[in-house]
Amino acid sequence: MKKVLPAALAAFMLTSTGVPAGAETTEPAAYVAIGDSLAAGQTPDQAIDAGYADLIAQELMRNQPVAFYTKDLAFPGLAAGDVLERIESDEAQDVLSKANLITVSAGANDLLRLVQADPATGAITFDQLTANFVLNNAREQIELLLAELAEQAPQADIYVMGYYFPYPHANDLQKPGLVKQLELLNVILEQEAIDAGAVFVPVAEAFGTEAVTEIPNPADVHPTVTGYQKMANAFFDQYKSAWQVEAEELPQPAPVTFEELREQRDQQEQQKSAAQPTDPVREAELDTLALSKPRIFL
Repeated sequence: MKKVLPAALAAFMLTSTGVPAGAETTEPAAYVAIGDSLAAGQTPDQAIDAGYADLIAQELMRNQPVAFYTKDLAFPGLAAGDVLERIESDEAQDVLSKANLITVSAGANDLLRLVQADPATGAITFDQLTANFVLNNAREQIELLLAELAEQAPQADIYVMGYYFPYPHANDLQKPGLVKQLELLNVILEQEAIDAGAVFVPVAEAFGTEAVTEIPNPADVHPTVTGYQKMANAFFDQYKSAWQVEAEELPQPAPVTFEELREQRDQQEQQKSAAQPTDPVREAELDTLALSKPRIFL
């Protein structure tokens, strides 16, 4: 049986302008999700499926017209600087210029790359001095990223997504140190969002430090769809609190492996290569980073 790819793996023009009865009619949303694997919707089993961005788009369609939605600018494994490079591409500039709503997930990989986690024992370690340097660098990259978005998408409301604690299976005695570092990262994201005129979306409290149901794989930091539901609802708490993604509205699993996603991207690149030349070196770098080696971080 042929596998049907999740609707949000590519950009879609949503032509329906119908709005549910009783819903407020607003300007059509043109929604772009950018960032790391949380924006892409990576699962605990190293596949791509419906993530928080897809659930946001789904709820938007229930309540207002949607012109388009894409998460094509989201890739697993990207650090803040990588996300900045990604939005500077010609492909990104075209879609961002049309956006009026953007969510950003960037910064966690800068920190999580320092973490050594042993799922068998629950041990987690990291170097404090290096973490301080990395967090400062992440701050600088996030500042540049938000400034670039403001320039490329002047009509867009920008929402900066916070991060949850991704090691609920770790030893309790070893959690506080990393919890503190993630709290510092969230403080950085919030302050940079405020300075840029964007909105920060806190998600850490919704998960806590014991979210083993939402993050079930001790060897992977990505959430289930119920975890992504919490992130989407945290967004709507800031965007329009009356809108929430309910449990019965969650889509059925339809995971796409990294190999299948690579094949899909190769086909898309072949179709547009003649009309829209790309930088083959940078494209190869992104493909390798995003798809060839599934990562346990975001």
